Amino acid sequence: MLNDPRSHGLWEKTAPPAPVTSSLIGDVTADVAIVGGGFTGLSAALHLAEAGRKAVVLEATEVGFGGAGRNVGLINGGMWVMPNDLPGVLGPTYGERVLELLGGAPLVVRQLIEKHAIACELETNGTLHCAVGDDGLKELEERHRQWKARGAPVELLSAEETAARIGSTGYSGALYDRRAGTLQPLAYVRGLAHAALAAGAGLHTGSPVEGYEKTGSGWRVRTPGGSVTAQWILVATDAYSTGPFSSVRTEQIHLPYFNFATRPLGDNLSRSVLPGREGCWDTKEILSSFRMDQAGRLVFGSVGALRNTGYAVHKAWAKRAMKRLFPQLGDIEFESEWYGKIGMTADAVPRFHRFAERVVGFSGYNGRGIAPGTVFGQTLARHILGDIAEADLPLPVTDPKDQSFRAVKEAWYEAGAQVAHFAGERF
Repeated sequence: MLNDPRSHGLWEKTAPPAPVTSSLIGDVTADVAIVGGGFTGLSAALHLAEAGRKAVVLEATEVGFGGAGRNVGLINGGMWVMPNDLPGVLGPTYGERVLELLGGAPLVVRQLIEKHAIACELETNGTLHCAVGDDGLKELEERHRQWKARGAPVELLSAEETAARIGSTGYSGALYDRRAGTLQPLAYVRGLAHAALAAGAGLHTGSPVEGYEKTGSGWRVRTPGGSVTAQWILVATDAYSTGPFSSVRTEQIHLPYFNFATRPLGDNLSRSVLPGREGCWDTKEILSSFRMDQAGRLVFGSVGALRNTGYAVHKAWAKRAMKRLFPQLGDIEFESEWYGKIGMTADAVPRFHRFAERVVGFSGYNGRGIAPGTVFGQTLARHILGDIAEADLPLPVTDPKDQSFRAVKEAWYEAGAQVAHFAGERF
């Protein structure tokens, strides 16, 4: 997008076209003005439109321009935080609510894809959280215990079982989550946009929100070319927030994340590398993730930005890491490369904000955008429709709070990833 091959990489090359849209010109009225055309905003628009409400989405750039179109494509249940830790962070009521909602979120994604015939390379064979060493295995044993206590369909695999599923002996075990899966994220978010339009929602790209003000009993949301007057404003901008909702951005630390994609591996290699097409990530602090796309490309990623000196460092590291995990691949060449930003909150837990009366939004997905973004958008729609009271939402109301030393921390993480990857996988 914007003539930058490192913004969306493989996903832009292989996704079906986005719907034809235009910038907002003139003044329109709606029931809900939605700021942001990613998973949350478009899921909310779709559910509102299906309920007969007029929703208008205002996207600053293009559908899926932010994290929705750049991530690795894992449909996960839950968050990074251990299941038993969420009630400790949020309190028992909200902690259990959000666990129940997010535990079932992958199923909601599958149902939407099936209902609206979204072509997005959906794979439903689960995910593998891969243990690195004894410490990694202990972490997964505890995650397994906590999820099983809640009835989740998870299974702890031995090193041998893990090797059979992955095609690599590099891990000491894995947590297999049957709820989860993978998809082509840009194709999915574009599919949500098509479905929302078909249901009657409005969608304007190239329409950054410059401000909003009270007008009578509602709100007027301004863009360079026009405005939307609505009873509600739904804020769905997350880590890429700018303008009047930039506080959503400044309460998060940006963690850069990159992906490289090989050429299609061919039938022989595809049978030995992830034959079941599970999505994978490991337990390292600077983690790696990998999965196959529908054409047999291996997508491999980690923390870091593909810019300046980071480009060469991370690319060389990725080749070394993949060669160690999958020596059967031989000389590795990449077809696509891209990176984006993960927004991390201070406690790795999402937020619900009420910026003003009837101006609300969820944010802070901490690298878990696909399933949480989809169900949080659905939840916001139900709240606006009156089906869920604010007191019954899965997260409490909080005010945005800037993280201290944010710029310093972000520079440190980007540089630290380069240092780690420069030295990593050399022996």
